[in-house]
Amino acid sequence: MADPKKWVAEMATLLQPENIVWIEGGEEEHQQILDALVKAGIAIPLDRPKSYLFQSDPRDVARVEEKTFICSPTKEEAGPTNHWMAAEEMKKHLLQLFKGAMKGRTLYVIPYSMGPIDSPFSKLGIQLTDSLYVVAHMAIMTRVGREVLKKIEQKSFVPCVHSVGVPQGHPDFDSKWPCNPEKLIVAHFTKEREIWSFGSGYGGNALLGKKCLALRIASVLARDEGWLAEHMLIVGITNPHGEKRYFLGAFPSACGKTNLAMITPNIPGWKAETVGDDIAWIRPGKDGWLYAVNPEAGFFGVAPGTSEKSNPKAMATIATNTLFTNVALTGDKNVYWEGMDIEPKPPVTTWLGKPWDGKEKAAQPNARFTAPVAQSPHVDPAWEAEEGVPISGILFGGRRSDRIPLVTEAKSWAQGVLYAASISSEMTAAAAGTIGKLRHDPFAMLPFCGYNMGDYFQHWLSFQNLPHLPKIYLVNWFRKGADGKYLWPGFSDNTRVLKWIFERTQGKSEGINTPIGILPKKGEIDGAVDEILTYDPEGWKEEVKELKHYFTLFGHHFPQALSNELESLVTKI
Repeated sequence: MADPKKWVAEMATLLQPENIVWIEGGEEEHQQILDALVKAGIAIPLDRPKSYLFQSDPRDVARVEEKTFICSPTKEEAGPTNHWMAAEEMKKHLLQLFKGAMKGRTLYVIPYSMGPIDSPFSKLGIQLTDSLYVVAHMAIMTRVGREVLKKIEQKSFVPCVHSVGVPQGHPDFDSKWPCNPEKLIVAHFTKEREIWSFGSGYGGNALLGKKCLALRIASVLARDEGWLAEHMLIVGITNPHGEKRYFLGAFPSACGKTNLAMITPNIPGWKAETVGDDIAWIRPGKDGWLYAVNPEAGFFGVAPGTSEKSNPKAMATIATNTLFTNVALTGDKNVYWEGMDIEPKPPVTTWLGKPWDGKEKAAQPNARFTAPVAQSPHVDPAWEAEEGVPISGILFGGRRSDRIPLVTEAKSWAQGVLYAASISSEMTAAAAGTIGKLRHDPFAMLPFCGYNMGDYFQHWLSFQNLPHLPKIYLVNWFRKGADGKYLWPGFSDNTRVLKWIFERTQGKSEGINTPIGILPKKGEIDGAVDEILTYDPEGWKEEVKELKHYFTLFGHHFPQALSNELESLVTKI
């Protein structure tokens, strides 16, 4: 059991901060932090209750995957989809980077819990940071403070070291958004269970409880301890008879995951409630069901595209007590972004702090809102249940303009794992890269799996003997017709797909048995045109051919069971 205070003292010797402040938690402290950010000119108070706007350096707006490393004992353990560096070599590099990195700055010590503080399934961490912006956001996204520290002193914790990398003497020391993107690096030591991040003050690069602990480190813990740490939403659906079931959904970032987590049903009598919008930790229960918990305490959602039409629940959630990053500022001190479906009051100032001429983007495409889960008017009553909620079905999907039908039910757990491993999606602004380019993103975990993904697929297969397995579905809201227009309206109309899935898990909807899985019968999903409910055999043969080529990437780590599923598809299509 590590001594947290001794560790902090040792790190302070390396970092050389001017001051050290331990975060104790609570609303009063959080408001003091926000007031300090306003005084420093970093946060802009908005004319909506307890809400503030931040504008980052234009060089620091997204996850930078090529500078994110898994430092496992061997390169093979990290696998072909991760950037790897030997732990000893990386630590040597980091110690040079971090030496004196906080000169002239304050070192904030954030004891935090992923999951309810008293839950036996939660994981504890301590993040060191010199960014007050990070402190404010960690206080929303996790449980922080004195009570967490008490737990840490009894148990153990994941050490997390973060610096924006701009010490006293650096030319950008007085910047309102200090960052050092040229030296940016995010390193995960999977054997030591440590996280070190340098040079960025943004999102998952800097909020180390989020993607770093809750997915990359947690996925390794899950492998070793017999559970799953996943990039998934959790939503509770209740039918008109009062029957309730919970579902998971895995989609690459900015592909509608938050919208589905907060869906507003447009079918009379149906109700949806949010457990989580981004991360699920899943464990087998004693009764043979899989149970999922949301380890986060906040939403860190993509703002552009969010509107009263696309996600009224999100709009209600962020009406108050919300931090906005890289959205535009309106003349009445409110916020605006593309796809908001309102007319902003002029003058509008873009996220770059310039007058908006209506031509360039007012908001950065990856602009975010950060708000507590608990303040959502549609949060599920069981969202903090220590044992989690029982899962009836799991949805996987990405942005695909062709080939993939609206919804397909896998015939077996192994086929479902194959489809999850086969996810590919047109890239979005949530990660650095070419917008619109199709890339493989297995389980929507490509940037987040902390070990060899071939072994990760096998870990999923290891659950196939549970007596109450969820059904697995491949979904695609983004298929287009010959005219280039979407064939499915999406948003609230996705309730019609959820209804079919709900009833399939009850054994009610009949469906059609096809070589690729169970598809809805004509008329089982209102408003779905025939084209979106069918599959093209020739297109799928090409899909399988491409998948077989892609999976060679994993060599002997690719499970034989999935190879068998692929061969079976070839013979049946």
